Amino acid sequence: MVQSRKLTKKPVIENRQAKFNYELGENFEAGISLLGWEVKSIRASSVDIKDGYIIMKKGEAWLIGMSISPLKEVTHEVDPIRTRKLLLTKPELSKIFKGTQEKGLTCLPIKIFWKDNLIKLKISLGKGKSKFDKRESIKQKEWKKEKAKNLKLNSNFS
Repeated sequence: MVQSRKLTKKPVIENRQAKFNYELGENFEAGISLLGWEVKSIRASSVDIKDGYIIMKKGEAWLIGMSISPLKEVTHEVDPIRTRKLLLTKPELSKIFKGTQEKGLTCLPIKIFWKDNLIKLKISLGKGKSKFDKRESIKQKEWKKEKAKNLKLNSNFS
């Protein structure tokens, strides 16, 4: 018998601090080399990517600082903050290497999402914002909220 599978909404984990602290540039989509318990934990949304960053070592990209909390069912000893290998093509690796080494940019994880049955990581090259830039982005955000609020009020009166 063929059972119909329900399409469940799989979690998307975002790094919102990266958008606030960095001016993001070029984006890449990378696969992650994970263990079985890590996939189950990501499905349960017990992941923290805000402290993560990507380094280049021997022509490969490595994700450092991403914390995946193990579920209660995991009985063996695990390392939640282990270094994970990113799966990228050679042209993508060279672009990231050039951006981090020559231009002085930082490579950050932005979002973890599901693509078909695979877990993907959206990474981006970013330049750190100064305190002035952060204040400017807060002002722009508040202005957009105020503008949307005023437009909504004006459309209700029409």
